[in-house]
This record gives sequence, C-alpha cells and structure tokens, in this order.
Amino acid sequence: MPEVNQLFFKHKEIVELLIKQAGIHEGKWVLAMNFGLSAGNFGPTLDQLNPGAVVAVLGIGLNRAPPDTPDAVQVDASVINPAGAKPRKRS
Repeated sequence: MPEVNQLFFKHKEIVELLIKQAGIHEGKWVLAMNFGLSAGNFGPTLDQLNPGAVVAVLGIGLNRAPPDTPDAVQVDASVINPAGAKPRKRS
C-alpha cells in the first residue's frame, strides 16, 4: 500500500470530528475560523518588492449555528454524537 502524504476533509467532516472530540451532544454547529492579517512588502529581491498581505489561520473551532444557517454548512450534534455515545479516548 502506498504511503499517504496528504489527507483532506470537507468542512462538515471537521465539524463532526470537533463535536465528538468536545463531547457535544446537542445543538447545531458550524465551522469557525479565526484569521490574522498582516500587510507588508513582498518580492524575490529588494528591487521587485510589491505591497501584499498574508492571511494566517490562528484557530479553528465551532460556533452554534444561527436559525437561518443553511443545512449544507451545519451539523446537528444530537444526530452525529447522541448523548448515549461512548466518549472518545484522549491520547
């Protein structure tokens, strides 16, 4: 079997994993990301500098979904992590 070098997840899969990891059993949740922005001059040499920006992901988390949130971006914790489910072991 070939070595796996990359794994990608859809945003709803990440929400499901975070809900289970946090032990949440109720409510509808969406992915939250905290971004940082920094401006500067960028280029391969000093003579080729151009103004630019860098966006950094500072954190990933969960927010309760407002009532008007589309189903395509929210996850119901009571469906994917019912209260009777075994808690995850933390390593």
